[in-house]
Amino acid sequence: MIMVLCFVPIIISGCKDKESNVEADTGGKEKHGNDELFKLGEEPLEITMFGNYDWYTMPPWGEDVATKWIKEDKKVDITAIDGGGNAAQRLSTMIASNDLPDFIWLDKGTDVERLRKGGALVPLDPYLDKYTNLQEWFGESGINMLRSEDGKLYQYPNWYNAKPFGNAGYVVNKGIYEELGSPPLETTEDLYNYLKQVKENYPNITPFETDVEGQGINVLYSAFAENQSPANIRINAVPEGDKLTSIFTNEEYVESLQYASKLYREGLITQDALTQDRDMVTEKVSSGRVAVYASASPTDLARPGHYNLQEEDSDDGYFMVWPIAKAGLNKDNIYPGAYDMMGWNVSVITKSAEDPEAVFAFLDWLTGPEGQSVLIFGPEGKYWDGFDEEGYPQFTEKYVSDPEGAGKIEEDTLNFQWNGNSNFLDTAKAKFTETLPQEDRNWTTHWQNEITWKTQYDATAYLGIDPLPETTEGQIQQSVGEIAEVARAEALNAKSDEEVIKILEEAEKSAQSVGYADLLAYKTKEWQKNLETLGK
Repeated sequence: MIMVLCFVPIIISGCKDKESNVEADTGGKEKHGNDELFKLGEEPLEITMFGNYDWYTMPPWGEDVATKWIKEDKKVDITAIDGGGNAAQRLSTMIASNDLPDFIWLDKGTDVERLRKGGALVPLDPYLDKYTNLQEWFGESGINMLRSEDGKLYQYPNWYNAKPFGNAGYVVNKGIYEELGSPPLETTEDLYNYLKQVKENYPNITPFETDVEGQGINVLYSAFAENQSPANIRINAVPEGDKLTSIFTNEEYVESLQYASKLYREGLITQDALTQDRDMVTEKVSSGRVAVYASASPTDLARPGHYNLQEEDSDDGYFMVWPIAKAGLNKDNIYPGAYDMMGWNVSVITKSAEDPEAVFAFLDWLTGPEGQSVLIFGPEGKYWDGFDEEGYPQFTEKYVSDPEGAGKIEEDTLNFQWNGNSNFLDTAKAKFTETLPQEDRNWTTHWQNEITWKTQYDATAYLGIDPLPETTEGQIQQSVGEIAEVARAEALNAKSDEEVIKILEEAEKSAQSVGYADLLAYKTKEWQKNLETLGK
């Protein structure tokens, strides 16, 4: 991070003095006139990209059926720069050497603003009216929420939507559940009793699986708090009235960690909840060695796991339950996950791109009907054939009869989904699913329609409330985040409810000593600005 701060302003400072100049805004490499469009497929387009995540490694482009078609038909070839398990350091090196890729895939907010202030990014506004998929599917209000303080748009959103979406929740192993008599799974007490039954009867099964980084522990927080979500844990703040307040003193958060700690010390929750990697979770879920599985998106692993189990026994598999709630709470006000209109992360085009408009043209095609259909359902002809009168893909009989084959395409392209269009895909899948009997429905789409889309919290107002790391508030946020992470781990390993309380009390004192109150005041101010922009 120090390298980023030192080198970005120096290397690209010359661009700042020319911000009113079109050539400076686009990297000095504009190749197309106002009316001339870059048409994919007419000439080869080579693009470099970087995924700014330690876990991210792009699969070889062109080896799966979807990107093979894009490479051959649209003549687009993508080369990734690998982060080598330390994305921040790799990005710092590229910035220091002024050798950035054509586009970077990264989190919204502070990283984007750091690059923008260093003059490294191309504003996207000149292209919006020429390549119109983003405007059509994302809309003006969404675009305005992503604009930087200079009024320009630099970020291309991923998995944006105007309607509730997301997959957070609870997946249950059908075979185990039915063998134990299909007991109620509605309240936290129901869940506790069921997990004890699992442990007593299935010693080789993980009663409650939490995915990587203890995501399921965050999901449990929602069971104790109406009209709240795990988004509070991400921002380390809880809304109360018109202010954001401390997460450490929040009664519902304390109670949720007491509950999680009880599950942990009784062996009802995976004992490496905070240290296991994705491969470990995948193996357990795919082989059916979990009874209940909760995470930010359990469907990613549960869907292939469901079909794996059904190959051995057609009556086996996974299903989802309505979010667990503490007795006395309104189950319809429980939100195990959160979404925002802007979706997950973003792509930014850098001034190193030889032809930034061509890169934008590709991203805009990829987020449009043809690009999304090819990437998620494969090339036209096998699982879909043309578009209906509303512009959605017309699915073939093969899409119904071969759910594993269709699902594999989406799984193979998971790490190419840089600007997914939830507006388009969710509507397309839901529209088709409604025409099918339940036994023929895609597993994920069925449960999205039945449960997950109905139980995700709109956290759009939290977008962009984090301060830049180099600011005073940003440094406080870093310290508070570390305190929160340690406190969560210590609370999970606590020997009693009383110890959990003491741990969070100490965390509150530590956080206040580094300026937590000032951070909460800053975030409250930004949150209120967003509420005003959103008209809430």
